[in-house]
Amino acid sequence: MGPQFVPGLELAAQFYADLVRPLLDETFPGLPHSAALLGPGSEVLGFDTARSADHDWGPRLQIFLAAEDAERAADAITRTLADRLPARFRDYPTRYTLSGDPDAAPVHHCEVAGLGQWLTGQLGFDPSRGITTLDWLATPTQRLAEITGGAVFHDGLGELGPVRAGLAWYPRDAWLYILACQWGRIGQEEAFAGRCAEVGDEVGAAVVAARLVRDMMRLVLLMHRRYPPYSKWLGTAFARLPIAPALTPALTGALSASNGRAREHHLCAALEATGTLHNETGLTEPVDPAVRFFYDRPFRVLDAGRFAAALRQAIADPRLRRLPPTGAVDQFVDSTDALGDIGFLRSVLATSLRPT
Repeated sequence: MGPQFVPGLELAAQFYADLVRPLLDETFPGLPHSAALLGPGSEVLGFDTARSADHDWGPRLQIFLAAEDAERAADAITRTLADRLPARFRDYPTRYTLSGDPDAAPVHHCEVAGLGQWLTGQLGFDPSRGITTLDWLATPTQRLAEITGGAVFHDGLGELGPVRAGLAWYPRDAWLYILACQWGRIGQEEAFAGRCAEVGDEVGAAVVAARLVRDMMRLVLLMHRRYPPYSKWLGTAFARLPIAPALTPALTGALSASNGRAREHHLCAALEATGTLHNETGLTEPVDPAVRFFYDRPFRVLDAGRFAAALRQAIADPRLRRLPPTGAVDQFVDSTDALGDIGFLRSVLATSLRPT
């Protein structure tokens, strides 16, 4: 029987307070540092369970130093922590092998790095030096959630708090642009479920419905100023929204429907509720949230492009208003490998942002 499960953020906070901080104060007195648990990991977003503890999980955190201190002291601090911290804390190992690879070197309990260097590695830029449109659009929402989520246990540098506050949410015009592009995705496919069903393609109709449900969930999270996480945790994050109890029955109904009529009924209910939520944000003039027929075809749709157009019209920055309707990087890239390569993503977005 394993140790009693403790949520990772709670475990990390105790690990820092009980062991790491006293050791730092003893061996490196007066050295300014910040301590946090940020970056990848289900515990950072508060989604971890006992199942999470079976790999890449345990008492861990980051120790951040000023750039000049990191250059001269990071290795010494890492060695000291590795040598003097116990092998287990609250019955969890403080060293573990990533993804269970027996040939991989153990990952230490504490990552020690310069704050700016670490942030650049995670995001592709150092937000303490300012955040550009490229930075916002080229950074996957999962990465933004990982930096603004988690927990800060100590901010002796006085920099981590302002950085996280600056990344807490998109600037207004960037938010409007991203919302417009998300509505645009829905508008491009909302008639396809009905058309697939009409020709007897129930599998195709179900696939389209699932895509629409996923896009609506991401859209509603964005409306609530929440960075949508990647697929494993999208439903969990959505379920924590105040609108989830009202909207979930229509979404699940669309996913489980066995025929085109039932599927359309549930999709329309979900789309109308999402359109109503848009109006409640007050970001644009009200847009009629009632469904209508798709041209002269017998498929009911919201005509989501109307919401996209209203949001674009509300953008004050003419450069952002002129951008192509592709949006932020994870609105048009759906490859795990691509989304994990920050340099690649930035090069893709830099190309799309060049003046024509």
